[in-house]
Amino acid sequence: MAKPLFFNALTGANHYVGNWPGVTVEKKEGFFEFEGEEYHVVDLPGTYSLGAFSEDEVIARNFILSEEAEVIIDVVDANNFERNLYLTTQLLEMGQKVVIALNMVDEAEKKDILFDIEALSKKLGISVVPTVATKGTGLEDLIRRAVFVLNEGEVVKNPLRYDEAIEHHIEHVEEFLKEEQLPFPLRWVALKVVEGDQALIESLLESDLSEKARTEIRNFTRYHSSDNFELEIIDTRYRLTHEIAKGTVSRPEIQKITLSDTIDKFVTNKFFGIPIFAAIMFVVFQLTFVIGEDLLGGAVASFVELFGGWLERFLTLVSAPAWLISFMADGVINGVGAVVEFVPVITVLYLLLGFLEDSGYMARAAYIWDDLMRKFGLQGKAFVSMIIGFGCNVPGIMSARTLDNKKDRMITTLINPFMSCGAKLPIYSVFIAAFFPEHGGIVLFSLYFLGILIAMLMAKLFSKTLFKGESSYFIMELPPYRTPGAKNVLRNMWDNVYGFLKRAGTTVFAVVTLVWVLAVLPGSVEPYSQHSILGQIGTFIAPIFRYAGFGVWQEAVALFAGLPAKEAVVGTLGMLYAGQYVEEGSMLVNALQQNFTSLTALSYMVMTLLYTPCAAVLGTVKKETNSIGWTLFLALYTFAIGWLFAVAIFQIGSLLGFS
Repeated sequence: MAKPLFFNALTGANHYVGNWPGVTVEKKEGFFEFEGEEYHVVDLPGTYSLGAFSEDEVIARNFILSEEAEVIIDVVDANNFERNLYLTTQLLEMGQKVVIALNMVDEAEKKDILFDIEALSKKLGISVVPTVATKGTGLEDLIRRAVFVLNEGEVVKNPLRYDEAIEHHIEHVEEFLKEEQLPFPLRWVALKVVEGDQALIESLLESDLSEKARTEIRNFTRYHSSDNFELEIIDTRYRLTHEIAKGTVSRPEIQKITLSDTIDKFVTNKFFGIPIFAAIMFVVFQLTFVIGEDLLGGAVASFVELFGGWLERFLTLVSAPAWLISFMADGVINGVGAVVEFVPVITVLYLLLGFLEDSGYMARAAYIWDDLMRKFGLQGKAFVSMIIGFGCNVPGIMSARTLDNKKDRMITTLINPFMSCGAKLPIYSVFIAAFFPEHGGIVLFSLYFLGILIAMLMAKLFSKTLFKGESSYFIMELPPYRTPGAKNVLRNMWDNVYGFLKRAGTTVFAVVTLVWVLAVLPGSVEPYSQHSILGQIGTFIAPIFRYAGFGVWQEAVALFAGLPAKEAVVGTLGMLYAGQYVEEGSMLVNALQQNFTSLTALSYMVMTLLYTPCAAVLGTVKKETNSIGWTLFLALYTFAIGWLFAVAIFQIGSLLGFS
């Protein structure tokens, strides 16, 4: 979590901060001023190395090696010093100007881990600044040192020297590349060729190197394909980190048992871990409805209804055109307003999830799910992507970049839309309020659990069919438990709520406007009737859902209206049923009770849980996979899965006599 905190503190930005590794999945840019000068700062994806095994490593490596990167602030976790220092050794090999932010020294001190900062800086040959990102401690010293290195410079000496055989090969590659125009430093390129970095080797072979150089590279890689230089290079780097730690880092002979260690004995236990996770999430969903719906939801709904009535009277008083009154009352208030009514539910859910993330618990959730995920063809790090998808599937899919192989990235991308994002919550909320008000937490928990279950089953299917191969290993540093910071939790909550409100005011408004126009045309028919243009479209597509129990044109249209944005499902239902029951003044909940049963409501919620994700998600999949084929596959297979489960629930429920 440290990097985004540093970035936010420097630039005044409000980027997402989570208490687990892998939050940043693309580079973010900002500016800050120091002593009258403006500086450009870039937050790169967090990574433990600069190989080319995952998208985040490639993004970070390419930028660091570009001429834009003038000084690197390397955030090193004081609690996992030697492992984090591995990345530092690679940065020094690149010949970059580096300043180390030795972060979380407060947590290290609690474990009696102490650092000799002066000796450490001398051994590394670069500046080391102790920091505590969560408290802003050391930030000014870090900025001052980075600015000095940027302007005055430090002589960076690469402390790494390999054994005689590897150094001989590096010199050999340097010899036949020294006359070439290389995009990166000569020794680093030679090292990566010896190491067998396939991504770099392929880029060199496709570049404008001379034919002689390309031939030499091919010959070298062919002749040494069986030599395992990579392991020796990795071992040498770790031996250096161990040597640097000797004499500069003091640890207690007997490791101190911290509060985090005590808690983890229970929450990461292989038998109790997942049941504890399930219990915590159940409490979260129960509180979401008790606080968000029962205590706050009614007040917002009353306000929307009151404002709608006031607006309609005002427009009538000023003799506004009938079409404008209809659009504002039936379209905007009953459509967009129906979505806005569920802001309290969204707010409470994200507040509680933010509390869990900032405390450090969600990182444990990924860890405890690793064994089970492997049985389904993935690894625990994929569960991080799934948890992020609870907020929004777009960053959830983007976070798949941190996975080490294409198989894991593709499967995680294809199953992430089954995670219930915040946009689906208003749909669940309105149906729960109408049919399951006494069991809101149980129903919501069941929907989230069903999404995870379907995702796991599809992951197993894909790993056995479309993407055969071994999953990568799961390595994650568990952050220490912290008291959640109010500022951080509230910022993350507001980011999600603001995104929800923004979609309500843009995409949902546009969808509702289009639906309203189609519902009142042609002017010769009754508005909102089956004879309107919208009614005719709905009548045409409604038979698709007949076997799922909701083959009515309004309900079919609402599902398709949810393709641009899932919130539009509620907005469309609110507008259409408000138009139908406008003379009776019925609320959306009452309208749903007259058109659905408990069974059809359940099948409708399952359909919205599983069917085709919104346009933003499909666009992200196209960008991440660079394939229209995979994007169409995702759109179609999720629709089929949603339809099959909705039909199964309705048909089985009907056979069992449920209404």
